[in-house]
Amino acid sequence: MTQALIVIDMQNDFCPGGALAVPGGDEIVDGINALMDGFDTVILTQDWHPAGHSSFASSHPGKAPYDTVGMSYGTQVLWPDHCVQGSDGAAFHPRLRLDGDLILRKGFRPGIDSYSAFFENDQTTPTGLEGYLRTRAIDALMLVGLATDFCVHFSAVDAARLGFAVTVREDLCRAIDLDGSLAAARDAMRQAGVSLA
Repeated sequence: MTQALIVIDMQNDFCPGGALAVPGGDEIVDGINALMDGFDTVILTQDWHPAGHSSFASSHPGKAPYDTVGMSYGTQVLWPDHCVQGSDGAAFHPRLRLDGDLILRKGFRPGIDSYSAFFENDQTTPTGLEGYLRTRAIDALMLVGLATDFCVHFSAVDAARLGFAVTVREDLCRAIDLDGSLAAARDAMRQAGVSLA
């Protein structure tokens, strides 16, 4: 099998001090950097929201971060404004190696969020990552990054559904764990056939 490393959303806003900080998010940077040398292909994903994105609580009067709203594609958690295009918060963590093969930006469509590296949250609009991997003859993926229970989880489940062999290195991920979301994500990943290592 030809394996790629996918580094999910290692950005300033998801690290301590950021707008949507994941506890301990910066603790995994050095381990991820060390892992990169073992892969022929390294892909970095980058949350890349326009200002006023529909997933921001500030775009919904009377709503607060972590409230939910119904969108055309289902229930959407509302987040603090984060990873706004061109902002320091959207930049990769300064210690992260940026010598990957591809930077894939997601969440740039104003009306729909994108947790997964493969599809927008409607589960049908593709990001193009599947095609890139297929043309590179890559059939196995290792995922690391932020956050275990959202973008890593959705990316891993989608990848498994598309037929890739998927491993999530939990020691090189960190979670938000919103109302039991980490346990639910682990269950969903296992049920999808994802290996948790």
